[in-house]
Amino acid sequence: MAIKPPPSYLEGHNLLDGKVVVVTAAAGTGIGSAVARRCIEEGAVVVISDSHEKRLNSTSEILSQIKGEAPLAILCDVTEEKQVQNLFDQTIKEHGRIDVLINNAGLGAQSLLVEMDDAEWSRVIDVTLNGTMRCTRAALKTMQKNNKGVIVNNASVLGWRAQSGQSHYAAAKAGVMAFTRCVAIEAAEYNIRVNCVAPSLAMHPNLAKSSNQDLIDSLIEKEVMGRAAEPWEVANVMVFLASEYSSYMTGEVISVSSQHP
Repeated sequence: MAIKPPPSYLEGHNLLDGKVVVVTAAAGTGIGSAVARRCIEEGAVVVISDSHEKRLNSTSEILSQIKGEAPLAILCDVTEEKQVQNLFDQTIKEHGRIDVLINNAGLGAQSLLVEMDDAEWSRVIDVTLNGTMRCTRAALKTMQKNNKGVIVNNASVLGWRAQSGQSHYAAAKAGVMAFTRCVAIEAAEYNIRVNCVAPSLAMHPNLAKSSNQDLIDSLIEKEVMGRAAEPWEVANVMVFLASEYSSYMTGEVISVSSQHP
């Protein structure tokens, strides 16, 4: 099957002008760095975090080329409560507030359940689901004081669909979806919206290196667009959810996918 080319990259339209946006797991070449870039292009003041210090600093330097100023980069392992709290404390110290949180941190692995030990299961759940919870909890505490804010979570179509070797990841992402819906109800009275994207397959160099090519090819064959998504295409939907263009949406999970049933 021939891989179709992606569309042309879209220019920004100041959808997040002046907003302070925190993006977790923003280092590298995946969705996190793509949404950080997209937010800067849309006029936001961006804070990036990641657990990989070298990649985080490199990403900050790359992003500095967009508008000539490097975003604040804060080392943060979302499985560590103290590091999560430091991320939000440092952001508020530097920028005074947090308008948008984009929970992108997640951990995937390919492992059959009968070959999986408790440590692997727990690690995927702790990063992907519990990490989303910790960051959301910290964001809500400061957003509620300001009576406004937006949280955008990153799930996966595997929260709905089945794939061999992904029971831990799928369980975590289904949890993120349910978590999004419940927290949206709690946050609504504070004028805070909480939504979620569920991508199918977004291709980037790190994924290509860490995944089996036969598996990637089989997943692409399910996409009626004839290709995987570009990370920035997923980022565009996240930006929409972070912006006032989605002002009447909360508790929603949007599939960013062209998979047929």
